[in-house]
Amino acid sequence: MAETFLNTFASDTFETMSAGIEPGVLNLLAVEVMKEIGIDISQNKTKGVFDLLKKGEFISYVITVCDAVNAEVCPVFPGLSTLQIHWSFPDPSTFTGTYEKMLNQIRAVRDEIKEKIEAWIRGVIP
Repeated sequence: MAETFLNTFASDTFETMSAGIEPGVLNLLAVEVMKEIGIDISQNKTKGVFDLLKKGEFISYVITVCDAVNAEVCPVFPGLSTLQIHWSFPDPSTFTGTYEKMLNQIRAVRDEIKEKIEAWIRGVIP
């Protein structure tokens, strides 16, 4: 979601890449809540962060979005990035409950991510 919001709001300024510790499966509930606001992520592919690192490209910003429980295993990128930022959001893959309860939880995360991206962009782009 963060990659898509950054692409939506600032693709003319940033080239974004999103990856997890390991490639996983696209969360279909995340696809659904993004579609509710007119953004289709259904064709996004999950990628592993170490595959991106193997390319050896310099990265200006690394923004990790691991939740507080998984923050210990969020990767660090010494020498490959100028600035590393960590934002903690709940992990939608851990949500449980009814379908509607999980959708509501993911909507809340979606909205938090969107607000954080918009605020960050305002602070970075003159």
